[in-house]
Amino acid sequence: MWNKPHILNAIADLLILAGAAALLVAGAVWLVRVPALPVRQVVFTAELPHTRRADLEQVLPAALKGNFFSLDLEDARGMLERLPWVRKIELRRVWPAGLEVTIEEHRPAARWGEGRGELVNTFGEVFAATAPAAEMAVLPMLYGPSGTAPELLRRYGEFVGALGPLGQRPVQVTLSPRLAWQLKLEGGMVVEMGREQPKAPVAVRLQRFIEAYPKTVGRRPVRPSVVDLRYPNGFAMRVAGEGKGK
Repeated sequence: MWNKPHILNAIADLLILAGAAALLVAGAVWLVRVPALPVRQVVFTAELPHTRRADLEQVLPAALKGNFFSLDLEDARGMLERLPWVRKIELRRVWPAGLEVTIEEHRPAARWGEGRGELVNTFGEVFAATAPAAEMAVLPMLYGPSGTAPELLRRYGEFVGALGPLGQRPVQVTLSPRLAWQLKLEGGMVVEMGREQPKAPVAVRLQRFIEAYPKTVGRRPVRPSVVDLRYPNGFAMRVAGEGKGK
């Protein structure tokens, strides 16, 4: 073998490659373990209307374990996404010691349930958070069985559009466990719409009421407290202190 230079050269090349690989591994281990490369700067890319600085400062130390290279972005993302108003987070390392944080907050569209401290965002997702009283006061209230928030939010938008020409707006939409619909309007009037009917869907019955409104409800000196649209071919009205009547 010693008389064969090409074999010796091949062995030498292998030893050099092995040494280089060992150095690379050692260097990678050093970069991960060395405490001298901490994340020193965290930059938030957008204003956060609801997420408090104090909440972020409480979570960040635990979320930023390790150095610039060893920081587990998935773990950090998971911790930050537990904050009440945080819907989604994107994290990006910025050399040499920075972390860029992009937070998508929940945008509240409605309150959910009663006494639960829960809200519905614009995607129909339920989340638990608190907001200033002035902001909460303008949000509609949605009630419904678990898992129905997206449907309730969608129908709320339809009801707002349908009732707009009357100058009315629903402030509460309820879907019962039996899937019966009920609206409460700004002035306190309750509109009972009942369940969907094959020959008279809720939307059709509501539209019939809207078309009849100017000549019926609109002409009454006292507005009805309850309007019942559960009839397939008409509706009934009830004024507080009076009996039922068409």
